[in-house]
Amino acid sequence: MANQLPVLAIDTMSPGANLDSYIQAVNSIQVLTPEEERVLAEELYYQGDLSAARQLVLSHMRFVVHIARSYSGYGLPLADLIQEGNVGLMKAVKRFNPEVGVRLVSFAVHWIKAEMHEYILRNWRIVKVATTKAQRKLFFNLRSSKKSLGWLNPDEAQRIADDLGVSAKSVYEMEGRLTAQDATFDTDEDDDDAPYAPVNYLSDQRYDPARQVEMANTEDDAHDRLYAALEHLDDRSRDILNKRWLGDAKSTLHELADEYGVSAERIRQLEKNAMKKIKLAMSQTELA
Repeated sequence: MANQLPVLAIDTMSPGANLDSYIQAVNSIQVLTPEEERVLAEELYYQGDLSAARQLVLSHMRFVVHIARSYSGYGLPLADLIQEGNVGLMKAVKRFNPEVGVRLVSFAVHWIKAEMHEYILRNWRIVKVATTKAQRKLFFNLRSSKKSLGWLNPDEAQRIADDLGVSAKSVYEMEGRLTAQDATFDTDEDDDDAPYAPVNYLSDQRYDPARQVEMANTEDDAHDRLYAALEHLDDRSRDILNKRWLGDAKSTLHELADEYGVSAERIRQLEKNAMKKIKLAMSQTELA
C-alpha cells in the first residue's frame, strides 16, 4: 500500500498566492514507486476511491510545474500555467486505466499540455491566433523550430512546412501572427508619442442624423428612378418584372409562361432584356 501523502497546505493554497512556496511544497511530496502508483490507480479505477485520486494528483504536481516552465517564453504568468496544467492532471487521473501498463506521468502529459495550450491560445493575443488543429500544431512548433530571431528564409520555411505537414504559406502566415502586436483601441490623450488609435477613426455612424437623412434621400431617389425607368417598358415586360421581383408573392418563370402562353425560356429572355433597359434608364437619369 502506498504511504499516505502529507496534507501540507496545498489543499488551500494556489500557485498564485505564493508561487515559490507552492513549488517548494509540491517538490517535497514523495514520488510514488510503480507499485504504489498501481495500487492507488486500481483503488480509484475499481472502487472510486477519491483519497487515492488525491494522492495520485499531489504526487504528480511537480511534473506540472516542470512542464509549465517550458512554456515561460509566451510571456504568461507561470502560476496560471500551473493551475491550467493541474486541471489537465486531474482529468488524466480520472481517465487513467492501470491495466494499460503505462505510468501515469506518461499518460498525463497529453492532458496537462492540452490545458496549457488552450490557455495560451486564449490569452496570448486579444485576437485568437490559431483556431484549427493544424494552426494550433504550427503555433506551438514554429517557435522552437526557428533557428534565429529573424524572419524565416525560404529554405527554413519549407523545411518547417515539410516537418509539420503544412504549406510554406501557412508557415509565413503563422510567423506573421507570432510577431504581430495587439493594438490598443484607445490611447492616453496626454501622450503625444502614442500611435493613432482606432477609436479616432472607427466611429459608429449608424445613428448620425446627417447620415440617416442622406441614406433616406438616397433610397427615395433610387426608388423614384426605378419606377420612372419602369415607364419605359412595354406592359408585358413591366408586368413580368413586377411579378418576378417587386411584388410580395414572387411568380416563377413557369407560372408566367402559362399566363402568357409562351415558354419559360422566353419569359427569362424578356426578363433579362427588361432588366437591361431598366439599368440603362436609371443610369441615364442619374447622370442627368
